Amino acid sequence: MIPLDEIRRARETIAGAALRTPLVRLEGVEPEIWLKLENLQPIGSFKIRGAVNAVRQATSDELAAGVLTASAGNMAQGVAWAAREAGVPATIVVPDRAPQTKVEAIERLGGRVIKVPHERWWQTMEESRFEGVDGLFVHPVENERVMAGNGTIGLEVLEDLPDLDAVVIPFGGGGLTAGIASAVKVLRPDARVFTVEPETGAPFAASLAAGSPQPVDFAQSFVDGAGAPVVLPKMWGIDSGLAHGALTASLDEAAAAVRMLAERVRVVAEGAGGLALAAALAGRAGSGRIACIVSGGNIDASRLAAILDGKTPA
Repeated sequence: MIPLDEIRRARETIAGAALRTPLVRLEGVEPEIWLKLENLQPIGSFKIRGAVNAVRQATSDELAAGVLTASAGNMAQGVAWAAREAGVPATIVVPDRAPQTKVEAIERLGGRVIKVPHERWWQTMEESRFEGVDGLFVHPVENERVMAGNGTIGLEVLEDLPDLDAVVIPFGGGGLTAGIASAVKVLRPDARVFTVEPETGAPFAASLAAGSPQPVDFAQSFVDGAGAPVVLPKMWGIDSGLAHGALTASLDEAAAAVRMLAERVRVVAEGAGGLALAAALAGRAGSGRIACIVSGGNIDASRLAAILDGKTPA
């Protein structure tokens, strides 16, 4: 659990970089759903919160050789943004099937991209290093300053919706859940916290059901910002004590949620950004006032076009 004082400190640290994003009601649906639109951040994702908090709190000695991270795209953009602000180089290790939209955005921000197979990318996250590249490794999930930055979302949601009954959070590595749930547990202990993963890779759901970490079969999909083959041990230790339940959504449900966000709210969400809404619309998060975290909006135009045409991208 991340201390509330650290989350509040993070809010001060990231001021001027991350936006206070709106929490908007999705009209005409049951249960009562509210959308936290993190897709409206300057880099199109919540990841700017944690990345900026980690880099701004680092010492000049820690930043001397630049920064390094492993990311499918959104954390990469956050780290590249923060590194550019700090005036240091950023190297990003990405899986070879990372969306081109995200890769191009990293490069626009001045980041150097290294593409590797998914297994090697995951190994980089597990080891917090990449052979031949120096620099401060800003872990996209396990870094406590990153988690504290993510937790600022929880502060904002509760300020805007103090009578919250549940919050639904997309789960990739678990750092977003750790941050938000840490704030919610202290400030609104009766609220339920649910994670949601794509059915194509839901290790947290499998692990929570079994009571211990479980590997699962994992298939890459257009929901590239969530889902994994395993839960990292540190994150299992944190998130298993914070989440009330672990949900899943199908790829068809995720695509339908992305389509609804575009048609009804007029915002663009990526696959992971639609997961929370997909689970809530299906009734899996129960009733009451439910906040869904729309985590990001960085989706390739071709995939978005397919979704708007009523299809589910491969």
